Amino acid sequence: MPKKTHEDDVAFVKALAELLNDNGLTQLQVKRQYGSDDSLDVRVSRKQEVVQMATISAPVGAAPPPAAAQAQAAAAASSVADDPANLPGAVTSPMVGAVYLQAEPGAPAFVSVGHQVSEGDTLLIIEAMKTMNHIPAPHGGTVKRILVEDGAAVEYGAPLMIIE
Repeated sequence: MPKKTHEDDVAFVKALAELLNDNGLTQLQVKRQYGSDDSLDVRVSRKQEVVQMATISAPVGAAPPPAAAQAQAAAAASSVADDPANLPGAVTSPMVGAVYLQAEPGAPAFVSVGHQVSEGDTLLIIEAMKTMNHIPAPHGGTVKRILVEDGAAVEYGAPLMIIE
C-alpha cells in the first residue's frame, strides 16, 4: 500500500467539508482504513445556530445559583432572536479556527469600526490546521461592528462582523 501523508489527510478532510457544504448536510462521519491497525476517523459537522454563553464565577464543584441558571437560560433564548448572524450584512466564519485581526502582532488591524471596505478586501485571518486563511469581504460597505476578539476561537457559521 502506498505511504500516506499528512497532506493527504488534510486534503481528505477539506474534501469532506466541501461535500458537507455543497449538499447542505449538517454532519458527516467517515472511517478511512489504511491497514489492519492504521485508520483515520473523521467527523465533520456544522452548527446550525450560535448560542452565546455567559461566564459565571463560582467555586469549583459548586452549582450556579438558581437565579443565575435562569438568567443563562433567558440569555440563550433571547440570543437566538438577537443573533448577529441573522442581521443583514453579517459576515460569518467559513471554518473553525483562531481569529487574528491583524497580519502579525503589533501590526495595524485589517479593518476597524467605521472602515470602508470593498468586496474582496481582507477582513481578518482565521488560522485552521496551521494554515492562515485570509477572510475576504463578501461585499463592500462600512464595518459597523466587529463581533470577535483577536486570538479568539470561532466555530463554523459564527458571526465575525457586520458590514453594511
